[in-house]
Amino acid sequence: MEDSLKCNFCGRNKNNITFLVSGINGHICNLCIEKTYSIIHKKFYEKNTHKNNNEFIEIKKPKEIKTFLDQYVIGQNEAKKILSVAVYNHYKRIQKQNSTKKNIEIEKSNVLLIGNTGTGKTLLAKSISKLLKVPFAIADATTLTEAGYVGEDVESILTKLLQSVNYDIDSAEKGIIFLDEIDKISRKSNNPSITRDVSGEGVQQALLKILEGSVINVPPQGGRKHPDQKMIQVNTENILFIGGGTFDGMEKIISDRIEKTSIGFITKKRKKIDSEKNGLENNILAEDLKKFGLISEIIGRFPVITYLNPLNKNMLKKILVEPKNALIKQYKKLFDMDHISLNITDEALNIIVDQTLQLGLGARGLRTFCEKIFVDYMFDIENIQPTLNIDQDIVKQKLFCS
Repeated sequence: MEDSLKCNFCGRNKNNITFLVSGINGHICNLCIEKTYSIIHKKFYEKNTHKNNNEFIEIKKPKEIKTFLDQYVIGQNEAKKILSVAVYNHYKRIQKQNSTKKNIEIEKSNVLLIGNTGTGKTLLAKSISKLLKVPFAIADATTLTEAGYVGEDVESILTKLLQSVNYDIDSAEKGIIFLDEIDKISRKSNNPSITRDVSGEGVQQALLKILEGSVINVPPQGGRKHPDQKMIQVNTENILFIGGGTFDGMEKIISDRIEKTSIGFITKKRKKIDSEKNGLENNILAEDLKKFGLISEIIGRFPVITYLNPLNKNMLKKILVEPKNALIKQYKKLFDMDHISLNITDEALNIIVDQTLQLGLGARGLRTFCEKIFVDYMFDIENIQPTLNIDQDIVKQKLFCS
């Protein structure tokens, strides 16, 4: 009797299948179970893919974006304003692209941030991705070289974005990539040379296709591509690229350009630049970037350009204590976890800021001195009293006598 049992779906006899699952009024074989699972899985995947493709990021208005950035980045109001508008327009473009009239094409607006080390370029990009809850990756342009040379292919910057979302292509295609040290891929010289510029103009040419929006074959593990490697296709049309660099020497290029236009006398514009260290902000032109060593096509892929002002003592002190992620707030929280109350005097903070200014690393230098001050207390945490008071004498001892 048992040998005569068969699957009610395909009619196969029990002897011709691996196993049979019996219900109250029927039976199903392992082959039909596998087929059913395949159908359900396919339908579920298609439904979720359709849902993901039509789910858009919650767009924040420019003022909302800037207000959020104010919580993490001190000063740089003009840069935050320009960046907020660019990001708003970028994601609005993504959301409305299906409903926009076909004869109107809104181009992508990548952003170029120019400023000294530690002025907040990376932090601005990170903070925006945090607000919008979009994938974010940082790529170092100095590691990129032309295909065939030691280094990484330009496609590897997309690998980092894919890895940040566990290779979810739909999510990655709406993410943000911060291309750090982009000034380091400038042409090394305007004069032809026997030595090939493998990490300069060649890399800029290779980046063009990625920046403008194309379907790119990306190596899953980064590094160099090889013919037998399986590739992942990523459309960069909706990926926002934010380039960042110090562009050392840009002030002289701008100054020389303005001096040439003065024709023997000092113009009001030149006087303004000479009297303001941040004159670069309102005077940078595409021709300055071209003279620095960026090719015209790359400059065209970064239509939004803004400049971050150097940090003065007042700004550094605010960075130390005011933002949500301020270093002093972080240390207070760490000590509080061990039931220790940390107090630090204003005079002590001034010494930290003065030393940071001398170091010339911008806000990054603050952590260097804070670590030097607090490391011994952290190491001996079990012997610290409920209240830890740090004054200028302690700071001087830690920084100058150790």
